[in-house]
Amino acid sequence: MNYHNKKFRPVSNTENGETSEETIFHYKQEGNILTSTYTGGKILKGHLIGMVDEKGNIDMRYHQVNEKGELMTGVCKSRPEILENGKIRLHETWKWTSGDLSEGKSILEEI
Repeated sequence: MNYHNKKFRPVSNTENGETSEETIFHYKQEGNILTSTYTGGKILKGHLIGMVDEKGNIDMRYHQVNEKGELMTGVCKSRPEILENGKIRLHETWKWTSGDLSEGKSILEEI
């Protein structure tokens, strides 16, 4: 699976997350290395880097600056699902490595 030049938007997130439907992720992929910039909603600027396995699963790390001016960091594992329309839905399990160190789940869909 290749995520290069695909854009994603969260469709759900747990309350302790900062992404929302206003957040847009723009993915780039070279080989099995995935990067993304993202912004929108509570997030002024964010970046992620990850590794994609042969099934399209992503193991990533992220950092972002929120609207409060805080630098937040975390880890995330993402599992793809191909929808009937051919778009990708990502099922994510994540954990903050800053702040309260809480965990959450989110779903992103390709736009």
